[in-house]
Amino acid sequence: MMRKCHLNTCPVGIATQDPELRAKFLGKPEHVINYFFLLAEEVREIMAKLGLRNFKELIGRSDKLRVNKENMNFKEESLNFDSVLLNAKSLRPDASIDGGSVKQEFNIEKRLDQKVIELAKDVLEGTQKKVKMEFKITNEDRTFGATLSNRISLRYKDVGLKEDSIHIKLKGHAGQSFGAFLAPGVTLELIGDANDYVGKGLSGGKIIIYPPEDVSFKTVDAIIVGNVVLYGAITGQLYIRGQAAERFCVRNSGATAVSEGNRFKLI
Repeated sequence: MMRKCHLNTCPVGIATQDPELRAKFLGKPEHVINYFFLLAEEVREIMAKLGLRNFKELIGRSDKLRVNKENMNFKEESLNFDSVLLNAKSLRPDASIDGGSVKQEFNIEKRLDQKVIELAKDVLEGTQKKVKMEFKITNEDRTFGATLSNRISLRYKDVGLKEDSIHIKLKGHAGQSFGAFLAPGVTLELIGDANDYVGKGLSGGKIIIYPPEDVSFKTVDAIIVGNVVLYGAITGQLYIRGQAAERFCVRNSGATAVSEGNRFKLI
């Protein structure tokens, strides 16, 4: 409730890298695990009372909802929730309220990562030392680099490849989670800008982001990457020429970051 996640001054020691503040956090991972077990148990009890076996059976069951009129004041009592609690099928008989009834088309084979994996096949198999490639990227290309990193981790575990084994130069506007979980040996060089969560879970890779040379504005004063950069990163490098938005490195746990536009001190 303090709304300080982006300032590195979390008073309970969660969203901060400040050792003095982190010392205030007394929780353990086991506490979170235990909480979710208890939460799941209570949810199952409530669903059993409603006569429901799973979450799918809950979808669209507005008949299981009612207004709690206890301790209402006169203004609350004047509210009519009938339209809010109306079943969607009564408005549109053809509406689908069955969870998962429409199969999603992920089109994984069309993702930019798949092209990279194909071109880097020899490096991944160990028959070639290095490969360099260039692509255009758009904000539809989300979590770029994650699938490639998965292939690397399956074969080489967390050791990954040697530095710059796979160098990918990109131009354009990268989508969310650019370079997520990027494995050792992969370098992403982006001429353009990127959305939120750049380098999320960065795991040894290298990310370089800078604007085109022909821009007419002062690049160090412009936002070039979105919020929550390096969320959950453990190792690797990030270099950006420009400014990062809020919560920059606030959940970083080991990666090196250089932002030429920001004026703050990281601990």
